[in-house]
Order: sequence, then C-alpha cells, then structure tokens
Amino acid sequence: MDDVLTGLDRRSQVAQLFVAGVPLDDLASGDAIAQAGVGGLFMAGRSELPATDLAAIAARWQSLSPGPDLWVAVDQEGGAVQALRGPGFEPLPSALAQGVLPPPELAALAETMGASLASAGISLDLAPVADVVPPGTEAANEPIGSFDRQYGGTAEAVATAAGTVVDGLDRSGVTATLKHFPGLGLVDANTDTTADVTDPVTGPDDPQVTLFAELADSPADPFVMVSSATYPRIDPDEQAAFSPAVVTRLLREQLGFEGVVISDDLGNARAVQDVPPGDRAVRFLAAGGTLVLTVDPALVPEMIDAVLARDAADQSFAATVDEAVRTALLAKEGAGLLPG
Repeated sequence: MDDVLTGLDRRSQVAQLFVAGVPLDDLASGDAIAQAGVGGLFMAGRSELPATDLAAIAARWQSLSPGPDLWVAVDQEGGAVQALRGPGFEPLPSALAQGVLPPPELAALAETMGASLASAGISLDLAPVADVVPPGTEAANEPIGSFDRQYGGTAEAVATAAGTVVDGLDRSGVTATLKHFPGLGLVDANTDTTADVTDPVTGPDDPQVTLFAELADSPADPFVMVSSATYPRIDPDEQAAFSPAVVTRLLREQLGFEGVVISDDLGNARAVQDVPPGDRAVRFLAAGGTLVLTVDPALVPEMIDAVLARDAADQSFAATVDEAVRTALLAKEGAGLLPG
C-alpha cells in the first residue's frame, strides 16, 4: 500500500477519496470519469443489462483508471431498491421479507446476490440498510419503512439479518456498506428529496446507533455510510455528514470504527443543496469521513479543487486528508484492488 501511496501526487491522492455516479442508462459516460483517477464509480439508477455486459463495462473502466483499481458500486438491496435486474441477477425480496427468512436461507441469498454482483465486476454494494424502524411507524418513515427497506423493527432483528447479508456479500468478494448512520429509522422525510430532515429522538447511546458498531466489527470490514439528516441529541448544529461529533467523536472514538466512512449522496440530494459543492466535500472529510459519494459526477473537479485548496492552507486538515487516503487505500488493499 505504501508504494501505491507514494506513487500518487497530491491531486491523485485526493481523487481517491471520491466515488462518482454514472447513470446506468449512460454507462459510456463513465469512461472519462474513470480516466480522471477517482476512487470509484457508482452505477446510479436501474438497469436490465445482463451481468456479462456490465462486467465488460467495469473491466473497461478498470483499464482506463490511471491509479489503483476502482471501486465499482451499486445499490442492490432488494425489493424496491434493486438497481440491477437483467440476466444474471435474480429478483430479490425486500429487506423486510429477507429479515424473516431462516438464517441459512438468508445466508444463501446474500451469497448468491454477492456472486451475481462480482460476476458483473462490482466490488462494493451500498447495502445493507441497518436502520431500525419501530413497528407501527413504517408508513410514516418515508426513506426506509415506506419501502420495506428495513430488516426488522428491533435492533436485535436488524443485527442478525444485516450481519448475515454483510457476511454473505463478503464470501462472494463484495464489500458491504452499512447505512445510514446514525440511523434513518425515526425520520419522516427523505434527505434525497427534502431539506432539513431531523431526528429529534436518537441519542449517542441508542440501540439504533450502537447496532452500527456491532455490525461494523465484522471481519468482512464493511463500510459505514453517514446520513445527511440532523440529530440534535448528538449535534444540534450540523448535519451528520458534516459533523465531527457524529463521525469522529461518536462513530470513530466512542464506537471504535476505524474503517471507511462513506457519505450519502453529496451531489444531488436536496438535504445538501444549501451548501456549496466544494464545502460539502471539505466539511465531510474534516468531520472524519473517508469517501465522498456524489451521484452528480460533474461536481467532482470542483470538490477536489476545494479539498486541495484547504489542504494547502490548513496543516491540520492536510493531516486529516492523509489519514483518509491511507484508510481508503488500506480498504482497497483488503479488497484486492491494489497491485499484488
């Protein structure tokens, strides 16, 4: 890993901290983004393409990347959130339906799901959802419960099922992503479409929060995705993605997570539109994040420029960027995405 790190100039190092969206209905547009040396590409939207076609596209992106191999990511949860549905991808039940399967059956389903993704050249699944939606509140919980994206109504039920999915994906060579820390199970609006989404209930010691620590401790080394909602009982002043109290003090220090922290979408999401794009990237990294996810790839150059400007002017921030780059590359090394 150190040889790869020293072989990258500073802009190339910073570029490794970005995962950029590529529309599934315009995958050719990903070629130029891959050539820009970003850390990964996210297949955004829905597709009926065969796994073999996607594998060829992913392989082309890898050949175009001037640096380490790319993360190739997708949203493949099941039910309403199954991005890939073409030949090679079996229909997946919703997370809620998965959560009541016998553990061996769920383990087999997760491993099969991971194998299908791996066969398509995909190394990162932005799943499973680890949010806990209390029974009886599902319809009012717009981002999760209304789509049956939760694995259960208690932290214990979610821990069992989501942990099984994380392990099954890992056995097929796909890295999982636990989302959306510190939890979207108690909000009533979706940060993708609504500004100022707030959870006034969740505190730092709530089961919904500590559940993430339990799941993140897996030998599978899943990522943790941070939400863009605000949690006044944890940090009344900052959205979670921009909050050192949430990312560094709670997730990293109190809960002990040392792996990759990826943002929820900082490109198109309504929750972040009042923040200039460059500031979104700078504030997320300053809070302790690792990978900036932007569904809008056009924002990546502006975001990288902003990070580099702050990096050059602020020694403390530069040290934070150094740590993020090391964390990002260590994860790639563990996933077999660095030269052997």
